[in-house]
Amino acid sequence: MAINEEVLIINKDKLLVAAISVFIGWSFYQLSLVLIPLFISALLAYITDPLADRLERWKLSRIIAVSMVFLVLIIFTLLILLILIPLLSSQLDSLLSKLPEYAMLLNYTLQSWLISIHLPADLFNINTITQSLTNYWKEISKFTGGLVSYMTRSGAIILQWIADLVLISVVTFYLLRDWDLLVIHFRALLPRNYARKIISLSLECDEILSSFMRGQLMVMMTLTGIYTISLSIIGLELGVLIGLFAGILSFIPYLGLIIGMVFSGIVAFLQFHDWIPVITVTFIFGMAQIIEVMFLTPQFVGEHIGLHPVAVIFAILSGGQLFGFIGVLLALPIASVVMVLLRHVYKHYMDSNLYS
Repeated sequence: MAINEEVLIINKDKLLVAAISVFIGWSFYQLSLVLIPLFISALLAYITDPLADRLERWKLSRIIAVSMVFLVLIIFTLLILLILIPLLSSQLDSLLSKLPEYAMLLNYTLQSWLISIHLPADLFNINTITQSLTNYWKEISKFTGGLVSYMTRSGAIILQWIADLVLISVVTFYLLRDWDLLVIHFRALLPRNYARKIISLSLECDEILSSFMRGQLMVMMTLTGIYTISLSIIGLELGVLIGLFAGILSFIPYLGLIIGMVFSGIVAFLQFHDWIPVITVTFIFGMAQIIEVMFLTPQFVGEHIGLHPVAVIFAILSGGQLFGFIGVLLALPIASVVMVLLRHVYKHYMDSNLYS
């Protein structure tokens, strides 16, 4: 009888934990838009905490270490806002102004190629496609310009932006300052019977997450630098724009490489009217891919924690389908944690009586 009562109590505890977990998950889902600034702050604090810990090991106090890291974040953000955004804006304007010229050159080249292989020159009507694209870009420009104009005139939206930036800054600072204390308090709340196992899993997940997220960020930044600098050196007019997007998309296997190579190759041919720059562009992206595979990924990410390309694509698509843009951002970190948990489930299954 006593044993049955004990089992009943354990089952009630498990049901309570499950109900609380479901309620917390539902609450986070319902408040996702409100929690975005807090999520950004927690992500920034998590990424920069190792740097603050390293500064502490250099005999600096926690508050000074956090202040230095916070200053670096502010300077980095200001550099992006003051340098990168105007540069990208000018490149987008250049793309829109040269789009008709590029379309005419592409149309002439394609017609010459069709004639050379004895096909009708008007098999593909590039002019119609070009006109549609031009009108489409004009509509986007009008809509974007009107939206930006409205946002700049609307005091409420500007105040909301400022409030979000201030909130993110303040929360990031305090989270980074108290990160180690928060971890200690979290561990103290764990059930004693499962604390050791949960802590072990959390440490393993933290190792995977820290290596993957910080490493992948370093890989993306390095590839962006390689692409933008190399394409600018050869004189490609849209080198910064293409290099930036190719570098950002590099977290999806081969997507950044393919998009960057195709678009930069087309722009290089239309700009220089020669195949040598196209070969040069192909060489740049090929060398960057070799550098990523042989040096960047093993150095920053680590070969033993890399997700399979199919798993990466599936995780990103699933995250976008379920939770939109936030789901895309969270897809790879969650997939990394799920991979750790699946390893333990697999090991438990192999050691269980069900397998044997």
